[in-house]
Amino acid sequence: MTKHRFLIAATLAAAVSAAAGAASAASNIAGPVGVPVTGHAVTFCTTGSLTNGTTVFDLGVLTDTTTGELKNNIAPVSKTLNGAICNTASTINVAAQPMTAQSFTIAPPSGFSRSVDYTATASGWTTTPAVYETSQTTNGGATQSRNSAFSGPITVTLSGFSTTGGSTLRLVSDPNYLGAIVVTLAAGN
Repeated sequence: MTKHRFLIAATLAAAVSAAAGAASAASNIAGPVGVPVTGHAVTFCTTGSLTNGTTVFDLGVLTDTTTGELKNNIAPVSKTLNGAICNTASTINVAAQPMTAQSFTIAPPSGFSRSVDYTATASGWTTTPAVYETSQTTNGGATQSRNSAFSGPITVTLSGFSTTGGSTLRLVSDPNYLGAIVVTLAAGN
């Protein structure tokens, strides 16, 4: 029996020694460590690109050939800005310049005008479209804001054509009346 006790004691001593060694090794192991992973997204806004044919609103002949006055049925096809994106709150702005005779550069004679006013509208980005009237000195509706990120098309339309200076004025003959529309998306309100 003494021999048997010695074997049990030796086995017990080996187990205690192994447990002590494991405890010693365990004290060198750290628990889970939370390491944050960080990054950031830069502000990004783009108006995308125009579709629906060319990038020009070609209105063709502006005058009624029987009266010489501005046509009352000018209705250009709208243009669409596809791929418009802003990854934060944003502001859309539309601005426009009247269509002006490019060759006839002097003051027009009495009864004539050398420019055409119109209304440019950019819709689809905000609930209320951004609207710019070239005949007005202030255009409070030209800038509209949204409070969240958004992507979607912006439709640009032209309407409300009128001879600058009054509807009874006739346009001077010119092969090229030119205006411009600028649509801008900017981050923030």
